[in-house]
Amino acid sequence: MIKYQSQNQLNIEEFDTPFQQKLNSANRWIKLSRIIPWDELSAIYHKAMSSDMGRTAIEARRIIGALILKHKLVLSDEETVLQIQENAYMQYFLGYTSYEAEPVFSPTLFVEIRDRKSVV
Repeated sequence: MIKYQSQNQLNIEEFDTPFQQKLNSANRWIKLSRIIPWDELSAIYHKAMSSDMGRTAIEARRIIGALILKHKLVLSDEETVLQIQENAYMQYFLGYTSYEAEPVFSPTLFVEIRDRKSVV
């Protein structure tokens, strides 16, 4: 099942952190988030999914963004999830509206994505 929310970028001032500090708009992840065509990439990602069967999917932007982070920083599956969990800028990049202290998803999701990619 597909759960999709338009990925029009949240204003940086609207991103809520538990530290009562605002994110810096000059940060590399903030800048990169503004130039990636999230809606187009999400549409491509959703082509391989059912819109009415199965459990609700994780937002496409979170998956696509995590893959970008993983490959850009040359991280393992586990380290990618930890880095995202610890970094508000990365969470903003993934489309979160506020900081989440819990892991964003299980590292095994990357294995499922690789398996799915090899089938498609």
